[in-house]
Order: sequence, then structure tokens, then C-alpha cells
Amino acid sequence: MSEHLPDENVLGTYLRDRRAKLDPVALGFSSERRRTRGLRREEVAQRANISPTWYTCLEQGRGGAPSADVLDRLSRAFMLTDAEREHLFLLGLGRPPEARYQKSTGVTPRLQRVLDALNPTPALIRTATWDVLAWNRAATVMLVDYGALPPDQRNLLRMMFLNPHARTIQNDWETVARFVVGAFKLDAARAGAAADVEPLVDELCRLSPEFRRMWRDNEIRGAHSDAVKYIHHPVIGPLAFEYSAFSVDGRTDLSMVVYNPATPDGADRIKSLLT
Repeated sequence: MSEHLPDENVLGTYLRDRRAKLDPVALGFSSERRRTRGLRREEVAQRANISPTWYTCLEQGRGGAPSADVLDRLSRAFMLTDAEREHLFLLGLGRPPEARYQKSTGVTPRLQRVLDALNPTPALIRTATWDVLAWNRAATVMLVDYGALPPDQRNLLRMMFLNPHARTIQNDWETVARFVVGAFKLDAARAGAAADVEPLVDELCRLSPEFRRMWRDNEIRGAHSDAVKYIHHPVIGPLAFEYSAFSVDGRTDLSMVVYNPATPDGADRIKSLLT
């Protein structure tokens, strides 16, 4: 027996609502003899390249659940935003769509103000491929001066294995490096960015035997679980941080990483660097 949509047919209601919001003229259809606003069902089916009969069944709650491919076609036909597309999948299949990685090159001024407000706590925003997009002054003085690096060199995985500075500031480089590799794998897979990281992985396997060994170990670590990180600064000495990572605005491709000083003394010592 086929799986039927709920009696209230919330998916059909949503489809009818989205159809009514589209402008026929703007999409190349005639405006003549329309009894209701928006597109006709057959016009939506044409834009989505699906059968008009099947689309009518979806609006009427008949014929079973749609496939992910059909929902993807409908999301393009309706020109849905990412949030609207996710809502469509939740209504149609009871789950979000598979992740589609979107390469990011910067952050909004609002997000930069959030980072700046966290001083003297070092904080940064990274992509799913662990490229650093933004940071605050505390991160500059405590971790790395990312602004002094070319954009293509601001990758946390690359710095961990190819930058000698990363080894000198880590209390236990081997343990941290293993954590980084496992968390990186999970982040890239979760965001649908596995194919995008292949050139970086190939490069690091070629240049770093340690990375090649750890990558092949296939250990997976959760980057979003609380952890304590120890960093040795050349001026103010060793400090302990409570390390946390959070999704930014619900996006799977951006994370805010926060190094919260574990003691009030640690925060005061970072303040001394900032002033």
C-alpha cells in the first residue's frame, strides 16, 4: 500500500499557497482568463518538468509521498529560498533535504560585530572546509594574525599541518591534530562539501606524512562537543580555553568557534595583549 500524506494535506496547502504567489507574466505565461491569482497547476508542472496529473495529486493529497527529486524540481519551480526548500522537504518527506554546500567568501557586518563583542574571548567564523572568514582582535593576538595571511592560506587544517607556529602554541599537538582531522571530516560531510575538500586533502597527504596517516585512520570526532584547549602564548604563557563551535544562523556551512578563557586570570592576560 502506498504511503499517503496526512489528512489535512499540509503539503498540498503549502503548494497551493506558493503557486498563488507567483506572477504568471513575470514567468512568461499569459495573464488572460485567470480566475485566480498565480500560476495554474499545469504551469507549475511545466516549470518543474513533472506530470500535471502528478502535481495535481500532490496538491490534493493523493498518490503517496513525493520523491526528493520531485521536491527539488518544485523548489526550483517555485524559486524557494533555502529555508523554504527545507520546509517543503519536511512537509513532503518528514526530513530535511540533503546538504548542498555553498562556498562562502565573507560574513555580514552583523556577524563581525558579534565577533568583536566577544573580545577578549578569541572567536572566529570558519566554513565547512575550515577556511577562516572572520575573526576578532583576541583571535589575532592569541591564535594567528589571519589578516596577515593570503586568503587561500587561512585554512585551519592547512595551518595545523604546514605552519610551524601551530605546533609551538599547542600543548599536545598530536592529540589536537587528530581531533582537528576527525572534526574536519565530519563538518565537510555534514555540509555536503566532501568533493570540495579533495584538492586540499590531496595536497596535505602529499606534503605531510602525519596528515596522511591520520586521514587514513578514519577517526571521526564531533567538533561541536565541549572541549578544553591549551595554548602556549609566547608573551603571556600557557592558557586554558573552553572550546565550543556553533552553527551560524542555522547554516551547515558556517561555524562560529569560541575559545572562552577557562579562568578570569586568562581573560585578564588576553586583555593585556589587546591594550
